[in-house]
Amino acid sequence: MIARRLWLALTLVAALFTLGACSTTQLAYNQAPKLLYWWLDAYVDFNGTQSGQAREDIDAFLAWHRITELPTYARQLQQWQTLAKQDISPAQACAQFDTVREAVQRAGERGLEPLTRLALHLTPEQQAHLQRHQTKSNESFEEDFLRGSPAQRLSQRLDKAVGRYEMLYGRLSPTQRELLQTSLQQSPWDAQRTQEERLRRQADLRQTVQAIQGIAGVGGTHGAGNGNGPVAAAALDASRSYLARLTHSPTPGYSAYSQAQVQHGCTQFAALHNATTPEQRANAVRVLKGYEDDLRSLVAQR
Repeated sequence: MIARRLWLALTLVAALFTLGACSTTQLAYNQAPKLLYWWLDAYVDFNGTQSGQAREDIDAFLAWHRITELPTYARQLQQWQTLAKQDISPAQACAQFDTVREAVQRAGERGLEPLTRLALHLTPEQQAHLQRHQTKSNESFEEDFLRGSPAQRLSQRLDKAVGRYEMLYGRLSPTQRELLQTSLQQSPWDAQRTQEERLRRQADLRQTVQAIQGIAGVGGTHGAGNGNGPVAAAALDASRSYLARLTHSPTPGYSAYSQAQVQHGCTQFAALHNATTPEQRANAVRVLKGYEDDLRSLVAQR
């Protein structure tokens, strides 16, 4: 299996409806085959054989996603429109978060086999390319979250959070921004700890790719290309184990840290939502309805 971000590249479509304009959602989804291919290619630099197979796999994944997942998202968006009209509790917010997490998990599992097949055939040069891409990602994370004074880092996080909320509610008031800033100051999120976990996952990925290729080397390559046979089954098991370690980190204490972040995020969202005006809630309903209509239109296009 390739990198967590590569896995997320295929699950990215699960969140396309969070784009800033409804018309952009349909455009982005219809362009998803190209976007996902380019994203994946940036990580591994496909060769000719891999390129054709990757395009086929992406098309198959998106066909499944359009038919199976988009109707579920549309129904969820319809429910969110009802919730947007009323105050909500942190527990209600977390329940909605769980539905999104489950959707991402389903998409990840669906993409497991083609990504495992790709991992079986990554060359040493491609694995080196992947590691260089990881290094660039780490540098970007450090620049965004680990440099500058605490006040500067907080300001940057606040700007990003405000931008996300304003996509839904429209312009936030000074009081709402202050509420959000206080919440971010109280957040359990630790950039250094998060970076350390990123490094662990990246190393785990490289080891998993090597383990998968070791399975093929020991057992032969028969069946590796088409997903059949004992080699493919063992390789898939290795990929599933890696995916499980992404969901539940083996790092002592990290799962509790991650859950604390989720709980804090649910509390933050509920508090901000409950502080919105009737006009802001009406804006949220319009935005969510637009997303719902877009997804239903995408389903009808198949």
